Amino acid sequence: MEIYDRFIPIGKTSDKDEMSAGMDGVVSVLRIALIAACLGVFGAADGGADGRSEGQPVLRMETRSAITISHFTGKPVPRFERLRASEVNGRAGPSLSHPVLWTYGRAGLPVLVIKESIDWRRVRDPDGDEVWIHRSLLAGGSTALLVSPATLVRTPEADAAAVADLEAGVVAALLTCETGWCRIAAGRRKGWVPEAALWGARVPGDPL
Repeated sequence: MEIYDRFIPIGKTSDKDEMSAGMDGVVSVLRIALIAACLGVFGAADGGADGRSEGQPVLRMETRSAITISHFTGKPVPRFERLRASEVNGRAGPSLSHPVLWTYGRAGLPVLVIKESIDWRRVRDPDGDEVWIHRSLLAGGSTALLVSPATLVRTPEADAAAVADLEAGVVAALLTCETGWCRIAAGRRKGWVPEAALWGARVPGDPL
């Protein structure tokens, strides 16, 4: 299986229409670092990777120590969402005038929404970096990223029969979690892995 990866290129990735991109099992995650502040790259000419033109955000600051309900969406903050498209720009602020910090290249990658405006979401990625992404490029639904190697097993028990060995970096569909285990679908295989091996399974601060 191909896994989550990232690299630092020289320059900016091309902009294109992303909205037709979909999840297609376990493929690699390419996260492209764009050192925009040094290169003077700004988003006024951006198109697909940002979803829409610049709006007028009204920020809603959410605390990280507790889960609250956003008056913009009626949804809890923080919460996990997934990238809707196969190319998504993460910006330094909530508008197209802010520089691109990262471009994410994997539809389905889980990110943690920690703040909101009307049209933009501040998210934390699996590496702990925080960027702003337009709401049109995020979707609900459950996915998870393996942050450490794990054995996929048939039942949620340490001595259960093995289904497959999974590498760190695999992005999988998250089906359900219970008592420290989560059932996932990775490609054509389904089974259980320890919840501790996953990013995207439980929101920080959410009671067990």
